[in-house]
Amino acid sequence: GVFHMAIEVIATKRVQEGTGASRRLRIAGQTPAVVYGAGKDAVSITLDHNTMYYALKNEAFHNEVLELVIDGQKEQVKIAAFQMHPFKQLVLHIDFARV
Repeated sequence: GVFHMAIEVIATKRVQEGTGASRRLRIAGQTPAVVYGAGKDAVSITLDHNTMYYALKNEAFHNEVLELVIDGQKEQVKIAAFQMHPFKQLVLHIDFARV
């Protein structure tokens, strides 16, 4: 069979919550996101915006199991939902579900 390379997504844990913090992240080229599911606590993370923006343009990416690396810890996730800006080319938020 074809060897399938999991797509690695690098993320860091988010310390500050709230609208102001999210706005600052977006200005800094980061996208806020949340990882939940599998009976574990939800974790707030940030990702590189441009990487995610281009990845989300690829249909396959939406159904892929992704290897999310949060501060060095790996989690297998899928994209559950994401929110785009109504008119800017901007990913506002992503929800990842653990698989």
